[in-house]
Amino acid sequence: MEENGDEKLIAAVLQIAKSLGGTEDMTDDILQVFSAFDGRFSLDKLSSDRPKGGEAAAEAPAGVREVHDTWPQLDRTIRTLDRGISRFIASDRLIWSDAADAAAFLECVDDLLATIHDLDPPVSPADKPLLDRAEDLLRRCMLRLEEEFRAILERPPASPVAGVSSPHSEESDSDSAEGGEDRFPVALPVDDYNLVIDALPPDSVADLHAIARRMVAAGFGHECVEVYGASRRGFVDESIARLGLLPRSADEVQTSPWSYLEDEIPRWVKAAKMAFLILVPSERRLCDRVFASLSPFADLAFGASCRPTADGLLCFADAIAASPRDPVRLFRLVDMYETLRDLLPDLDYLLSERYSAALRAEVAAAQKGLGAAIRGIFVELENLIRHDPAKATIQGGGLHPITRYVMNYIRAACASRRTLEEVMEEEAVDPHHPSSSSPLSVQLAWIMDVLQSNLEAKSKIYSEAPLSYIFLMNNGRYITQKAQDSELGALLGEDWIRRQMAMVRRWGNNYQRATWTKVVAVLRVDGVGGAAATSSSAWKAMPERLRVFNTYVEDIWKAQCRWVVTDEQLRTELRLAVGAIVIPAYRNFVARLRLVGDAGKQAERYLKHSVEDVQAKINELFGGGRR
Repeated sequence: MEENGDEKLIAAVLQIAKSLGGTEDMTDDILQVFSAFDGRFSLDKLSSDRPKGGEAAAEAPAGVREVHDTWPQLDRTIRTLDRGISRFIASDRLIWSDAADAAAFLECVDDLLATIHDLDPPVSPADKPLLDRAEDLLRRCMLRLEEEFRAILERPPASPVAGVSSPHSEESDSDSAEGGEDRFPVALPVDDYNLVIDALPPDSVADLHAIARRMVAAGFGHECVEVYGASRRGFVDESIARLGLLPRSADEVQTSPWSYLEDEIPRWVKAAKMAFLILVPSERRLCDRVFASLSPFADLAFGASCRPTADGLLCFADAIAASPRDPVRLFRLVDMYETLRDLLPDLDYLLSERYSAALRAEVAAAQKGLGAAIRGIFVELENLIRHDPAKATIQGGGLHPITRYVMNYIRAACASRRTLEEVMEEEAVDPHHPSSSSPLSVQLAWIMDVLQSNLEAKSKIYSEAPLSYIFLMNNGRYITQKAQDSELGALLGEDWIRRQMAMVRRWGNNYQRATWTKVVAVLRVDGVGGAAATSSSAWKAMPERLRVFNTYVEDIWKAQCRWVVTDEQLRTELRLAVGAIVIPAYRNFVARLRLVGDAGKQAERYLKHSVEDVQAKINELFGGGRR
């Protein structure tokens, strides 16, 4: 019943158009008006039910006659569409400034697409000119749709969107005043990355989808993607630029001084997080809505809008990874590596489609490149230690700068233990010969061995053997202290620390033997005391031994009070150890000297230093000249 009623209504419209239209063109114009007024009067329906040639409308049953010759019908349809579409195309104002105009224009486009579908492929050679006319009209439609699409993309929202700066904000107003142009919304710098930006209002998204659907249907999907990408890319680029990070080529990065790059990398970290945690998900969501059910154009549009900015960020990371492996760069490289590593899980879903999956692979490749650079820095650190000159010695046998630098450097690096273990495991030893130690532990133990070898080579430069042992003790004790109670000690292991402490004790024993063994030997007088105490020969030997002892003590004191033991506890331990072997021997010698019969009465004049004096001189050793 309803269909029969529509047919009667259409027949009535056709009759009215025929009666009022004096010519064929006037009739077509009247039908165009009806078509724009009511969706039931589409040009397809009116054209298919319209009487043709010289036949009167009344001759058709129920006002509708089936036409077997379609060429005149299609010709009139195209001419009607041309007039209606040209009116919109020639307009100076945006079609989408009026919802009714936009709906009417899209209906014309739909009718034109349907007409082209009927003509393609042409049934006969006579249909070819009609198809050419229709396709030319379609190209004109698409050009105008591109303009409308671009205008909607760049249309400012009625109110600022969450997470987005409106062009009407104070900063944007100043920008417009300077540049003389309105600017599209740009994401503001943020600290919270758990948000999504709705850069376009829902009505704009609906309009964009309506246009995109027609352009894809007309075979202009790639042109639509290009317009979309160019506009949205500007949004993404400016959002990143607001963080202070400007695009730089690989050559510019690699030729920039490290002091500049060191300040640039924190901005890169923020930009990468904003790009991949906020902008990429937001743009993916927007593309999926604008190009809904238009695969693969949603993925292509997403790549067109985000890929250039992402490529710029990854180019910076690749250039940093390819730069010299200077150890000073380690900590910034770790920051970059951790940033990309932490981003990858979120990108597994966002970058899973055909065209965007390559970007995910590039992020992973950039992360691996930074990992290789980090491993290279540890190799360079080994070389730096190994080639540190052994010619120069430290006055007083104190702590060498290379020891201080390496231990503080490694200790600071171990604050990123989890990351460094992950990096080292990427290029671990042969899996068929697993080690009980982690690759990072092995690497650090090797660096400690290289450092120890370098220090031992430096110790041989000292002309005095005792001083070389003091030097080794100072540096060995410092190494042990820096390793203890830290991630470095946990990586090196308790056995390593025990071996290091035992080595320091051995150097201490070597120092005592090299310095004080001869001093104690002078105080050993065989046969003095007891029954032999009155021996005149024993008495004659003791003053000479006492003189030698005094000389030894004074010479050692003069030299070694200028030597340095940097660690206070080690200095105290060393003084106590020296006193433990010297003072008892000296006290016993003095006691025996005083017991040698009558000659003992003359002993006091040979005692230049009391036991307390000798103890005081020992307590002044290793102070670096301080008293």
